[in-house]
Amino acid sequence: MTRSVAAAGRPFREPAELADPADPAEPAGRAEPAGRAEPAGPADPAGRADPESAWEVSGPAGAPSVVFVHGTRLTRSSWRAVTGFLAPEFRCISLDLPAHGARAREPFTLEAAATAVEAAIDAAGGGRAVVVGHSLGGYVAMTVAERSPARVRGLVIAGATAELHGAAAVAFRLFAWALGALPEVPVDALNSWWFRRRYPPEIAEPIIAGGYWSRGGAEAVRTIAATTFRSRLAAYGGPTLAINGDLDLLFRLGERSFLDGIPNVTRRILPWTTHLSPMDRPEAFASAVRAFARRLPA
Repeated sequence: MTRSVAAAGRPFREPAELADPADPAEPAGRAEPAGRAEPAGPADPAGRADPESAWEVSGPAGAPSVVFVHGTRLTRSSWRAVTGFLAPEFRCISLDLPAHGARAREPFTLEAAATAVEAAIDAAGGGRAVVVGHSLGGYVAMTVAERSPARVRGLVIAGATAELHGAAAVAFRLFAWALGALPEVPVDALNSWWFRRRYPPEIAEPIIAGGYWSRGGAEAVRTIAATTFRSRLAAYGGPTLAINGDLDLLFRLGERSFLDGIPNVTRRILPWTTHLSPMDRPEAFASAVRAFARRLPA
């Protein structure tokens, strides 16, 4: 089987035939985030972190805002490969969800997760933003879009186009059980080895530095498997981009039924890409988000 360039340990450059025709050439370098807050301890006895310790911002002040919501077990640092390509043009805000990173001591609920995203939009994004969610973050993003459509200028969901019913729900509950039951230290070491093996340092090292939050991930996966989301996306009804990797079979094959009848949806399949599309092909992912955001009304 052919290996992707990302898997071989070299940054992936999007082939010319896949690039958006209106997209200019990428900047020669990646903009570094303006501030990288480290995970902080709780700000009160209930375990809630100071909100500003749970997000980081890059890009020019006053630029259109894009808020990034991470996947299960990871943190805001998993977005740095993508935001590096977008920060020259957009105000990029990446945040930690409850039970992850700086919010590790907060229990995960969809309501708490949506509130965290809304707070970042209001405080760092000027009150309105494109919201980009990967995997768990995609389901959280759909919840935000339903609750607060006025805050969501556009919605990007990646690896989140399936309702977790039937066999899929059973598989995800088993996954949640494993996250909660397996010993964290050896599993974390294995995760770090795998990320370093699969990705170049500029992608792998920020993910590893952010840490892995398996117990919080287990809470989140159980919640997602017990909830439906298609109705939330339909209630939003605003501009939506769905991104899936062609090797991400569950979400790519579930895409048609999940999105059928939902208005204002654009679909994008990234070739030779797994469920980890923002890490597998960060430049192609950023290009898709950029083209989508540029088409949105001001």
